[in-house]
Amino acid sequence: MTLSVLVHARCVRLLLEGKNKVQVARELGVSRTWVKGWTRSRGLMCSMGPDAGLTSESRERARVLLERLCGVDPRLESADQRSYVDARGQLNSHGRGVLFHLLLKGKKDAQIARVLGTHRGTIGREIARNGGRDSYLPQQAQQRAARMAARPKVSKLAEGTPLRCQVAGRLNRRDSPEQISARMRLLFPDDEGMNVSHETIYQALYVQGKGALRHELTVEKALRSGRTSRRPTSKLPRRGNKSWIGADATISDRPAEVADRAVPGHWEGDLVLGKANRTALITLVERTSRFVLIRRLPERHDGTTVADALVEMIKDLPEQLRRTMTWDRGSEMSEHATFTLATDTKVYFCDPYSPWQRGSNENTNGLIRDFFPKGTDFSEVTDEEIRYAQDNLNARIRKTLGWKTPTDILNTSIGVALTT
Repeated sequence: MTLSVLVHARCVRLLLEGKNKVQVARELGVSRTWVKGWTRSRGLMCSMGPDAGLTSESRERARVLLERLCGVDPRLESADQRSYVDARGQLNSHGRGVLFHLLLKGKKDAQIARVLGTHRGTIGREIARNGGRDSYLPQQAQQRAARMAARPKVSKLAEGTPLRCQVAGRLNRRDSPEQISARMRLLFPDDEGMNVSHETIYQALYVQGKGALRHELTVEKALRSGRTSRRPTSKLPRRGNKSWIGADATISDRPAEVADRAVPGHWEGDLVLGKANRTALITLVERTSRFVLIRRLPERHDGTTVADALVEMIKDLPEQLRRTMTWDRGSEMSEHATFTLATDTKVYFCDPYSPWQRGSNENTNGLIRDFFPKGTDFSEVTDEEIRYAQDNLNARIRKTLGWKTPTDILNTSIGVALTT
């Protein structure tokens, strides 16, 4: 009789738990003769007597055997929970071995998740994608995970593949991606290379190679909807009308010289909101030097108030320090055209949900929170306190500036001593 590694591992686990060979045979559903012959072939000897378990020498040999079968030491009590997952929080080979041992002991998903320090849904998916509770083997699961994580991946719908020809032909017949996916699974149930998800088809139509698959089709519309790009599915409420931004004021229209930080005079700006969002600070950070300007708005921060405050903040700066300003898409900058007219400083706006596009300002706002924590009412903060925070930050030594201060860098860049 040839039995699976899973049965062998369960046999060893039961013996380690103190079961005798009769009890092991009964739980595994095999004959006592098989248990007796298999354990003897592995050098696992029991003490004398009908209820005797493994000898002390055989117990150590059984642990070594189980470790070889599963890839992990079965003595879990001393294991460090952090060693069960990788840097991304995914189970590693050790974690999969521990999972296997716990399955052998009949533990439920939630119990396994507590031992491994992860969510029970993660455990359930790991088991399901690797054959289920009765067929899970850690070595195969680890190999599959490594294979799936390999990059770069070749698209299933790469040019010249039989699958791509099938998908293109069915799209020409006006089948939907979901219909195609389901049909391919019916026609080729045992051929993974000829199965494809509807999402992969949508990606080939909308994204990959700028929709290269769409351009190969003979029909005028690749999809019955006629769409050539995805419709947003976000459940977030739609943002208000942003027509005030202007057609040439997005970050993609910003001069290329802004990106490399070589030329001074390009600023990033935002508001730091106070208690209940009623009061605020305007913060401006110069990209080359990280020089910061801060102004208090103790009463309101509407478009007109912000525009007027920004004019006051930079009107006395040298002309070479008034080139551009990058802001997020907040309505407080709805009067940016007025600001630009007064200062000759063009304002550009980040893409939606992209704060990293003004990362220097985001970082500086975090530093400002050291002085004014969240919940601060800026109507109760004095201008002198604001000036102290500003001067402190501008005189702070920065690693990113080669251990110089923002004031050092800016004064060197423009060739004059700047005071604020």
